[in-house]
Amino acid sequence: QVRLVESGGGLVQAGGSLRLACTASGPAFSTFTMGWFRQAPGKERDFVASITWGGLYTDYVDSVKGRFTISRDNAKATVYLQMNSLKPEDTAVYYCAGDFRRRARPVVDANDYDVWGQGTKVTVSA
Repeated sequence: QVRLVESGGGLVQAGGSLRLACTASGPAFSTFTMGWFRQAPGKERDFVASITWGGLYTDYVDSVKGRFTISRDNAKATVYLQMNSLKPEDTAVYYCAGDFRRRARPVVDANDYDVWGQGTKVTVSA
């Protein structure tokens, strides 16, 4: 059974940086499409970024393009989200998710993901 555990959240001032990590336990991580989503208080869970199984293709929501970078290390069964130039509107609980299918392109629909982490909270102060 696959389990995802996020880390790296915290409190940061606007303009600062954080790196989130999501480590998987269980087999076959290297074949998963991975994604990051976030949920702000009182709002729905939204797509942030996704990366294909080999790391060749990535996709981002427009609001984070140029500031966030998703990457993965299959040898460590870990996917990362490097977040730079953070803004107060980036405040949310961030979740990583895994799609067991080896997709040709990144996945943006939360319904396509099979497993989720417990979330890590990111707070950006003005």
